[in-house]
Amino acid sequence: MIRQISATELRNRLEAAEVAPFLLDVREPQEFAYCRIDGSVSIPLGQLPGRANELPSGREIVAICHHGMRSLQAAAFLQRSYALDVVNLHGGVAGWAREVDPSMKQY
Repeated sequence: MIRQISATELRNRLEAAEVAPFLLDVREPQEFAYCRIDGSVSIPLGQLPGRANELPSGREIVAICHHGMRSLQAAAFLQRSYALDVVNLHGGVAGWAREVDPSMKQY
């Protein structure tokens, strides 16, 4: 089972954490260029199997996409195949814009 985190919970954790979670954005490059959560790293879902070695193994990873479905797939893959500590951002960047940063561009 993949753990979920809300945008508000993520913001609070980013503000309070000594070591912030690794923010993995699995959307396509044009989506990432349009809007993103500061500090996130872009690895599109289709490239993830070949680039999983770029992810930290000793740090929590928060998977991010537009609404939370692709990131849920990414989290399941990373948990199953690499035993990484992955959490899915419920609602994705759309939820982040709604709950945390209303000034973020939306699509």
